[in-house]
Amino acid sequence: MSITEPQVKEALGTVIDPALEHDIISWRLVRTIEISGDDVLVRVDLPTHAYPLPARKELQTRIETAVKKLGAKRVTVISEVVTAWQPAPSDKAILKGPKNVIAVAAGKGGVGKSTVAVNLALSLQRHGAKVGLLDADVFGPSIPTMLGPPEVAPTASKDSKIIPAIHQGLKVISVGFFVDKGEAVVWRGPMVHRLLQQFLGDVEWGELDYLICDLPPGTGDVQLSLSQLIPISGAVMVTTPQEISIIDVVKGIAMFEKVEIPILGIVENMSSYKCPACGHVDEIFSHGGGKRLAQEVGTSFFGEIPIDTRIRFGGDAGVPIVVASPDSETARLFMDIASRAALKVASNVLSKPKRSPRLAVIK
Repeated sequence: MSITEPQVKEALGTVIDPALEHDIISWRLVRTIEISGDDVLVRVDLPTHAYPLPARKELQTRIETAVKKLGAKRVTVISEVVTAWQPAPSDKAILKGPKNVIAVAAGKGGVGKSTVAVNLALSLQRHGAKVGLLDADVFGPSIPTMLGPPEVAPTASKDSKIIPAIHQGLKVISVGFFVDKGEAVVWRGPMVHRLLQQFLGDVEWGELDYLICDLPPGTGDVQLSLSQLIPISGAVMVTTPQEISIIDVVKGIAMFEKVEIPILGIVENMSSYKCPACGHVDEIFSHGGGKRLAQEVGTSFFGEIPIDTRIRFGGDAGVPIVVASPDSETARLFMDIASRAALKVASNVLSKPKRSPRLAVIK
């Protein structure tokens, strides 16, 4: 008795994706099924470049096992990265090119939000995604300093569009490119809103898998304007372990909930310090506050970033740690956080069957 496509599809419906923790049929991860006698070919769409390699191997094994139970002699699994995303509604279609927008936010300043934003963007790029970085911290832009001199400076095109700068391979826009380094930006809310409109609608971002937005701390005009102008896939909240920081993050989460932006997860920065000489670990700012908060609010905890002098040096020198020390433990932590954030974005998209996502193959 020959194997049929409905049988294979039914068998694949029992396969749970090890990274997304959902079956691969209802979440539309199976592109095609091809059958030739006892040979079966399954083409699978992975929804992000940051899909972990161990999970890819496990997914292949699970598919092979499920289909061979039908009597197939040989099962071939071909996977291709297809970034999951949803088109913007007509009233929020100002942004052209980027598929998913990830906001990086903090309840208060000084917790390393911009450091996380920069290394998150570079980590997603290292995973293979096309990434842009928007410095939306209008009053305290630090991204240009943290990324160093651009390979390509921002310019204007013939049709008065803004061509973003290129830093470390990232497309980057910041108000810091357009004001003197020592000049203060003293603007009211409407002026900030217009600037964001320009950065979103007049910048030639091109096709991007992710646009990372480094937000100013707190719950102010920038957060509200962005939520009104574009659909944001989700927010990564950055905190330090101590209670005073946690309290402000709770306020930030409440703000995002009010404007219907999902919280992707929480990152605890400056979690601990390990003495390079003796190996002693000191929890300078306490420990575990971020994980505890994630449990309390019912969101994901993405991980702990230690106090690492290479992070500070990289930010000051314009060479972030993901680039300067890509094989370090801290760089690995950032890569893992990027993977977790991208998978959460993909899960949010794929879990909405009534609003089927557009799937665009990245060449």
